[in-house]
Amino acid sequence: MLAWIITFAVLALVAGILGFVALAGTLAVIAKILLFVFLAAFVISLIFGRRGSVG
Repeated sequence: MLAWIITFAVLALVAGILGFVALAGTLAVIAKILLFVFLAAFVISLIFGRRGSVG
């Protein structure tokens, strides 16, 4: 999942440098959505992943 975020962020930067504003905006939105999904999954795995290892 993190690889997708990095890929879309790099594509958004390249498109922004080359002047494709609409494409850069779309790729930046996709990168932001994937970032928030990744962060939510990370926090959920931190919370629920530690339950089984009490002793």
